[in-house]
Amino acid sequence: MPFFDTIVAPITGTEPAAVAIVRVSGPDAFEVARCAFAAFPSHPEPNRFHYGTFANGDDGIVLAFDAGHGYTGERAVEFCLHGSRASVRTLLARCLEAGARLARPGEFSQRAFLNGRLDLTQAEGVQDTVNAATDVQLRLANAVRSGVLGKEVAALRESVAHLMATVEASVDFSEEVGEVDRETLGVDLRNVSARIDRLLATAGVGRIVRAGLRIAIVGRPNAGKSSLLNTLLDADRAIVTDIPGTTRDYVEERVDLGGVPCTLVDTAGLRATHDPIEYQGVERAKAIADDADLVWYLYDASVGLTDEDRTLAESFVRPVWLVANKVDLGLRDAAETPHAVSSVTRNGIADLVSAVAGFVAVPADERWVAVNARHAKCLDEAKNALAEATRTLAKPVPDDMVTVSLQRAYAALGEITGETASPDLIERVFRDFCVGK
Repeated sequence: MPFFDTIVAPITGTEPAAVAIVRVSGPDAFEVARCAFAAFPSHPEPNRFHYGTFANGDDGIVLAFDAGHGYTGERAVEFCLHGSRASVRTLLARCLEAGARLARPGEFSQRAFLNGRLDLTQAEGVQDTVNAATDVQLRLANAVRSGVLGKEVAALRESVAHLMATVEASVDFSEEVGEVDRETLGVDLRNVSARIDRLLATAGVGRIVRAGLRIAIVGRPNAGKSSLLNTLLDADRAIVTDIPGTTRDYVEERVDLGGVPCTLVDTAGLRATHDPIEYQGVERAKAIADDADLVWYLYDASVGLTDEDRTLAESFVRPVWLVANKVDLGLRDAAETPHAVSSVTRNGIADLVSAVAGFVAVPADERWVAVNARHAKCLDEAKNALAEATRTLAKPVPDDMVTVSLQRAYAALGEITGETASPDLIERVFRDFCVGK
């Protein structure tokens, strides 16, 4: 797909930095480069760096890409220069004067998609890579960006296309190939639907890996909730005192626990109170627990698990882990406490972190992928269309009626990789990208 304008933007992080890279992409990229870089050759060689002085007086190197070889798939130039604000700003200004315009957020990746360099899942993988903060997030992003998910979806789409072709051939050339074998077609439909189910089953873990596991830390006052939060953060984030009811609102922080991105929420101690402010904190703590992916119910290990603790722990709708804190002061009820820690000595903290990774259960396979919410919506649509096709087979209707549902499934799968995505959907995917990607 040809583009008729040339764009420019920094593709590295916020300056100042030791080095910055500015990319120019579009039909006039080489002409813009000649205006910005005196040493730009008349016939740039691929895979060859050129050293020289930029129009702003800075020096650095330039790498040129002809159409079909760079990230965007179109003619492009990348300037590597010192990363000061002045250096980047003045080079951008020179490129704009030479006829380029500032790239919109995600426009380089959008052009790569529209030029066939990436499918839509790979473009999303690029964004996930930029946003990755933990090892697990990076592993998932790398797999999606490499095309693993796109290939799985393409294989599903090919299976649906084969089923459509089988039905259409039987309808158009029934004397040569025979009537549609509805029983066999029904088995094939169920097999494709089962493959879709396997992808859909990754949506929950995918959401947690991308957005983070939300953990509510709850318990009665003075159970050590704030101390545990501070220990896991290695920082004094929450106020810790011996006075019950210190935490009246919640404290929320992001943390990497064993490679899993987590949001820990320290909440007000659960108890009956006449203090209107503390009461609001207690009610908010209950609401936070109901909205979490996992609840850690903390209690004082030296006191043991009381009947009140059991009642409170059993009142939550989310998965609940009993966590005995303050084991440095002693541990009662050890047999019924799978998680025992000390925020003072850090005893048991490593085991608790490992348990979080086990709870999320990310497969060890480096090529493991998980779908995001957009993918899951399209997969649901495809699965519903296949179910409709199966119901049609059971009715006394012409065979080609099945193809209506199969076409819907085919289109829904195409939305995932972008073949049948609307321009509006494509814009929505790329608008959240940062400038430079």
